Amino acid sequence: MSEQRLGDVIDDHCIKCRRITNHSIVSLVNGEAAKVRCRTCYHDHDYRHEQAPPSKKDLKKAEALAAENGNPTDQPLAPEKESKTKAGRA
Repeated sequence: MSEQRLGDVIDDHCIKCRRITNHSIVSLVNGEAAKVRCRTCYHDHDYRHEQAPPSKKDLKKAEALAAENGNPTDQPLAPEKESKTKAGRA
């Protein structure tokens, strides 16, 4: 494939349209598309390489499996203990 240029038309997943549509290249970084504009709804977004983001259902399944296996993803950090106590206050 030849080098991409501004304004070229490529396929990408649009989060507003929720499907793969034609997009125009808006910005390039190192010769590759960085930002694109949907030609259907005119929404600008980062180039996603035609990959849809994971659905909320899939994310919940992965979180449930991780919790079941003893590897919770959202583990709270242990609070740090204060090394100095405030003296002089009564």
